[in-house]
Amino acid sequence: MAATTKPRPAAAPSPDQPGPARTSPSAGPGGTASAAWPVWSTTAQVVVTDPGRLDAARRLVADQLAAVDAVASRFRADAEIVRLDAAAGSPQQLSPLLAELIGVALAAARRTGGDVDPTVGGPLADLGYDRDIALLAPGGPPVRVVRRPAPGWQRVRLTGRVLTLPADVRLDLGATAKAHTADRCAALVADRLGVGVLVSLGGDIATAGPPPPGGWRVRVQDQPGEPACTVGLPPGGALATSSTLGRRWRRGHRLLHHVLDPRTCQPAPAVWRTVTVAAVSCLAANTASTAAIVRGAAAPESLRREGLAARLVDAGGAVITVAGWPSPTGPSARAGLAPDAGTSVGRDPAGTRPATPDPRDPGAAR
Repeated sequence: MAATTKPRPAAAPSPDQPGPARTSPSAGPGGTASAAWPVWSTTAQVVVTDPGRLDAARRLVADQLAAVDAVASRFRADAEIVRLDAAAGSPQQLSPLLAELIGVALAAARRTGGDVDPTVGGPLADLGYDRDIALLAPGGPPVRVVRRPAPGWQRVRLTGRVLTLPADVRLDLGATAKAHTADRCAALVADRLGVGVLVSLGGDIATAGPPPPGGWRVRVQDQPGEPACTVGLPPGGALATSSTLGRRWRRGHRLLHHVLDPRTCQPAPAVWRTVTVAAVSCLAANTASTAAIVRGAAAPESLRREGLAARLVDAGGAVITVAGWPSPTGPSARAGLAPDAGTSVGRDPAGTRPATPDPRDPGAAR
């Protein structure tokens, strides 16, 4: 998500913190400690309630990220998911981790009626997104506009760990893998180390274990100068933002972004700059926020029907909140969210500072 959804643990003055490229730990408010480092052209951050467990938590998260990258990155020639292309439609036995990640992606497709579809890997590459976003040239040759449906998630067969992938299908797990990994990392750290933890992968945020005094507070903003607000997450809560502002590249006269409408295999119309969703898991939040970008004007009503607290920023910068997302007039108990003192919905108030490193990602979340 292009959004810099910034964790803000506890209600204390904001200390100066190191930038996102620093890997050294930093003290946080409320007795927490955090570490941040670059990964996947964005920033990974782990915040723990016991500073003495920070190094161990960071190692656990880094190991998980490396494992996911090795099996699921379509930008690595040696990745397991890339090797599937050579299978030419024959059944393949998957590693447990890749089977889990593909299963999660197919479940998200089913849950959204195909609005979040992992079979857009080929169309994304055809549009020029064929390598890590940080490696894309600032400009490139024009691409032919071919409006066609995605191959379709229903054609992918996963039985246990055996995958049958049609020869014309390339998978892209970007809409679900990072968010699911945030959930996995948070649960692992809390279980192994017995601490409260917040894990942010480019702003896809998952929490687990006991929160710090004052709870987890998260600042939501896509780009500097964009509308911002700060909310409190309930214990175990999660947050994700999808955006049409980040992960963009130019081909000819077209400025493209990475959230494709599976009905056309073209970037979804930029009805929304960003959609942020709170849910019981980061996977559920990011699935819903990605689907909202694809659904365009129908997104607010869809989110209301699902009962998901959400904040949508439209193309003109106006902010719409649904299903109990905190507003300046007060929170909704049903949503399980609480506004921070001084929460604003709209332009970022002067003098507001994040309590954690500002990743300033070129684009991180779906």
